[in-house]
Amino acid sequence: MRTLEEQIEVTAPVGTAWSQLHRVAEYPEFVGGVVHATARGRRHADLEVEFGGERHRVDAELTDHGRGRVMSWETDGPPLRGTFALRPLDASRTQVQVRLEYDPDELKDAVGGPRGFAQSRAVEEAVRSDLQLFKQLCEE
Repeated sequence: MRTLEEQIEVTAPVGTAWSQLHRVAEYPEFVGGVVHATARGRRHADLEVEFGGERHRVDAELTDHGRGRVMSWETDGPPLRGTFALRPLDASRTQVQVRLEYDPDELKDAVGGPRGFAQSRAVEEAVRSDLQLFKQLCEE
């Protein structure tokens, strides 16, 4: 299992960033590969994702961890799980940290793409890109 941690500072209050994380229908605007997303109750998101040149339906379970502004998620395929943690830096700035856990071999089997170091690099670049898009949405 590999773990990737990235963080970014957003010029927006923590409440704004927290609300953006819960706008499931807007996931395609900041999560690469997500074509369509719909909330299903408070704890699930139905995602239509594109990978390996094909579209797939994915169920994501979302879990909020109290008032600490932490949201965890896990998909039923491709095999990914992670956590978003938001920390207010002051009234108008928030640190967003994402932790992603994945098995490179299972991910390769599910979505194709490169192997080894090249795959890890591709995952890192995708997460950084998604964080930049999330930042832009929060700051608009």
